[in-house]
Amino acid sequence: MTQDVWAFEKEARSNGFQTIAGIDEAGRGPLAGPVVSAAVILPEPMPVSGISDSKKVSPKKREALYDAIYRHAVAVGVGIVDPVEIDRINILQASLTAMSISVQNLHPVPDFLLIDGQFSISLDFPQKAIIKGDSLSISIAAASIVAKVTRDRMMEEYAKEYPEFDFSKNKGYPTKAHKSAIQKFGYSPIHRLSFKGVKEYRQ
Repeated sequence: MTQDVWAFEKEARSNGFQTIAGIDEAGRGPLAGPVVSAAVILPEPMPVSGISDSKKVSPKKREALYDAIYRHAVAVGVGIVDPVEIDRINILQASLTAMSISVQNLHPVPDFLLIDGQFSISLDFPQKAIIKGDSLSISIAAASIVAKVTRDRMMEEYAKEYPEFDFSKNKGYPTKAHKSAIQKFGYSPIHRLSFKGVKEYRQ
């Protein structure tokens, strides 16, 4: 039996909720760049197939789905937390903050939240945290695609400013080449100074 990707949305609706947002983030693991969250409210039915966890979709397909989600979604909100704030409050808190910002950027306002992961966010909304939610809920999967593409595009812009780090290729993740570049050139203004792989090079 295949998993019903609308199961969590249907359950929320059966409990009387109408406007259900899926929330996910991208960029917890990189050594550089922001953490980006998206919150997405989808229409039901959603006239687009193939929406799945962004990690399981090719970059080309992600771009096409990103455009389709923006075209058909009831609402999309994005939240971005920069590396300075990540260093100040830690990556988990920064991820949850980005999620809260993305929800606050939704219009219409949702009445129920489906959140990827094990943590709820500190907004006064009924909400459900779902481990591996990006594989189980279509709304969270849509949010994972928006968050990933938004962040990837930002890193491609940063690559123009800091070409020595090849951000368009590694997106800030700790590849061997990226770690070698930090060793050789030091860190850039968008590196996370509290992260292993960067903090060793702080003066």
